[in-house]
Amino acid sequence: MPAIETRGLTRRFGALTAVDRLTFAVEEGEIFGLVGPDGAGKTTTMRLLTGILDPTGGDGWVNGRHIARDAEALKGDIAYMSQRFGLYEDLTVMENIDFYADIYRVPRAERAGRIDRLLGFSGLTPFKGRLAGNLSGGMKQKLGLACALIHTPKVLFLDEPTNGVDPVSRRDFWQILYGLLKERVSILYSTSYLDEAERCRRVALIYRGSLLRCDTPEAIKAEGGAGTLEEAFIGIIGGHEQSTTHGHAA
Repeated sequence: MPAIETRGLTRRFGALTAVDRLTFAVEEGEIFGLVGPDGAGKTTTMRLLTGILDPTGGDGWVNGRHIARDAEALKGDIAYMSQRFGLYEDLTVMENIDFYADIYRVPRAERAGRIDRLLGFSGLTPFKGRLAGNLSGGMKQKLGLACALIHTPKVLFLDEPTNGVDPVSRRDFWQILYGLLKERVSILYSTSYLDEAERCRRVALIYRGSLLRCDTPEAIKAEGGAGTLEEAFIGIIGGHEQSTTHGHAA
């Protein structure tokens, strides 16, 4: 059973179709990239798959649960780190993690071990008494990830988590993600950084709500004879625009 599966997933806002009949699957224990320019529909797709938005059409399942019918039960299986993750800047690193442990009802007996492990995992142990507001951008992202992981989710949704973060912190963040794969956590990762997309096992290119390609980065580059994903995606989007224009002209 795939960790995530969509069939014709669609979301409209009035006359605007933000997500248009998306069909793809994410396997257990893989990092799957959702790639596209701003406004492509990446965040809307994340919000549909985490039960925040209801689909206008189509279906989706996460960890075997239907995203609309089982939205409440789904919350215990997943973690969603949005672009503006809700850290409390006037609380310390430790207090933020404790707060999220309360939200997710992590049993008291299990907390100390989990928190120690997450602090060590993210390199935040020396900073556990520091106010979140005094952390660097990269450290805030690591704290956000630690808070998201406190209840040991099976599927992790990361919506452009390294936007505005320095390259060294981005590299550290990815090392943490690779560590999660060993625990069979499945990760859906949206990004507009194509060097990050190269790190994903497979990527889905979304453009104006539509899925244009879904394959490994290597296969997508080979298809267009491109040296980089950026070249490949420019070619794919250009071809899509051309066929759309010709279609309207006809």
